[in-house]
Amino acid sequence: MSAVVELSEVTKEYPGGVAALRGVDLTVEEGELLGIVGPSGSGKSTLLHIVGTLDRPTAGTVAIAGHDVAALSDRELSALRAQHVGFVFQAFHLVPGISARDNVAEGLLYSGLSHARRSRRAAEALERVGLADRMGHKPHELSGGQKQRVAIARAVVGEPDLLLADEPTGALDSASGEAVMALLHDLNREGATIAVITHDTEIAERLPRQVRVRDGRVVADLRNGH
Repeated sequence: MSAVVELSEVTKEYPGGVAALRGVDLTVEEGELLGIVGPSGSGKSTLLHIVGTLDRPTAGTVAIAGHDVAALSDRELSALRAQHVGFVFQAFHLVPGISARDNVAEGLLYSGLSHARRSRRAAEALERVGLADRMGHKPHELSGGQKQRVAIARAVVGEPDLLLADEPTGALDSASGEAVMALLHDLNREGATIAVITHDTEIAERLPRQVRVRDGRVVADLRNGH
């Protein structure tokens, strides 16, 4: 197994001396499914931004898929993110007015693939998340749970090394939320490495590993709920 994420002594400070992360160590191995859990203000969103290379740490080292983030220019970092990291957000972030298939194909925009290949890969990803019969539907024609499945298909269509799901059930009713979590478990069984960022301890406790964050520090790293 190789490490997809390696954080060592990572600190993130904002102007005014506000420390959002304080010396965080975290390793995520290929094929893991884990929850990063903590209350509002715990630092988990900052951790998401650091792991997803959306932000750089103030101190410490970050390696994603074997690449040292500090050694990369902003442009190289964007390329790394496009190739290696998939994001799923609470708010879906789908493009209105275009089909589910075209929304998923957007995830391959910078892949260098032809339009036909992108479209074919998008169709396969939608089949994978159980939406083969909704490919032509636009976001306003889909339920919340279906929108989140489209967002997940878009995130995995490029087969990233890491899928970051930020409060993926936050905007959903409980039944849709259960279905989305079941889908993430299925994708993990197929080999995807997934980190779920959540404030919901119930969700985190049902994952194979949970990393608990409080006041910018990892306070517990538990496996199989033990």
